[in-house]
Amino acid sequence: MPHRFLTSAEVAKILGVTPGSVKRWSDLGLLRCVRTVGRHRRFDPVEVDRFRKDQTGAMQPEQGPDVEGWLDLLLTEPDSHQVLATLYAERARLGAWWKVAESMAAVLEEIGERWSEGSLSILEEHMASERLSRILAHVSDQLPSRADAPRLLLTTAEGEEHTLGLSLAEMVIREHGWPVLWAGRRVPLSEIVAHVASGAVDAVAVAASSMADPGDLLAQTERLGAICRAGDVHLLLGGSGPWPEWIPYGARVVTFQELRGWLKLVESGPVPDPA
Repeated sequence: MPHRFLTSAEVAKILGVTPGSVKRWSDLGLLRCVRTVGRHRRFDPVEVDRFRKDQTGAMQPEQGPDVEGWLDLLLTEPDSHQVLATLYAERARLGAWWKVAESMAAVLEEIGERWSEGSLSILEEHMASERLSRILAHVSDQLPSRADAPRLLLTTAEGEEHTLGLSLAEMVIREHGWPVLWAGRRVPLSEIVAHVASGAVDAVAVAASSMADPGDLLAQTERLGAICRAGDVHLLLGGSGPWPEWIPYGARVVTFQELRGWLKLVESGPVPDPA
């Protein structure tokens, strides 16, 4: 007897996540589904089990990052070559830069938490962040781009100040062979919109942190979605920011594994219906 297909809510319960996460993984091609006549997602239990096993292997490397060791390196090691060598050693251990990005995200989170609780001074937080940012930029610059790959504009949401997550994203994107135009922070939304309208890029990725204002992100999502849809430009919203639960155009990612899935999805064909 054929097994019964599962709803998004049922899959979410099995995986211990929200239905929104299940829908996002489905849209990114990470968790395959079929659609009913009414366009609702349905999941094969065998596919859900495959995804669960893949997630366990991908998101839990042999061991987590040595957070204390990284903080010591970034704050006290005078030789930047030693810090860079440690990053390359992490790449050798994990086997891919996107996995390094997932690992280093824990280091960034710890830096932020220690600054917030006062165990890291503003000076120490700036020193660690800026040093890591420069090293990540060096790594990204060494990764070659494919001539036929989509051109991507990488920027923060308007008003967003944090760019370390953006630096990790650049490393993942460059590993995939895409050329990246780094806009960084403090770029007015109007200038991003004008650049997209000029036809200079094939994709736009925008990052926001958890401190962003939900109302601001909603307005930016609507404006970016409209201009990207009009120009047939792919749109990605990333980071931990409170982006809208439903977006009219584009995709939403949280992890660097999801970012990698989106890059593959864009190259494989049309963007799926977000419904």
